[in-house]
Amino acid sequence: MKDGCRLPDLLPPQEPETALGKYGLLRRKYLKAHRKVLFTNLLTSGKLNEHLAEIDRTAKERMEQLVTEMARTEGVTEELKAADPMKWVGLTNNLRNAAEETVLAELIYN
Repeated sequence: MKDGCRLPDLLPPQEPETALGKYGLLRRKYLKAHRKVLFTNLLTSGKLNEHLAEIDRTAKERMEQLVTEMARTEGVTEELKAADPMKWVGLTNNLRNAAEETVLAELIYN
């Protein structure tokens, strides 16, 4: 009630501020650009930050898991790191890039 008139409460529910990482921010950007209805539904229900934080946490865990599995499969070990550091760095970067592509396809752009 303001000045004798009834005004609707159009503010979305207040969500606690959460610090989002790289994957949470990428997900928000994707939802805002390509999944506008889902973005609006999450925003108006007050669950957007919760969703983004969950995606961020899951993506980080999945990255660690994939890099560990791929390193074991490809033979990227501490012995290789000691013997040939440049080769180890190159292989590790390749594994991280491949794992990130998988995470982006599975969690962020889905």
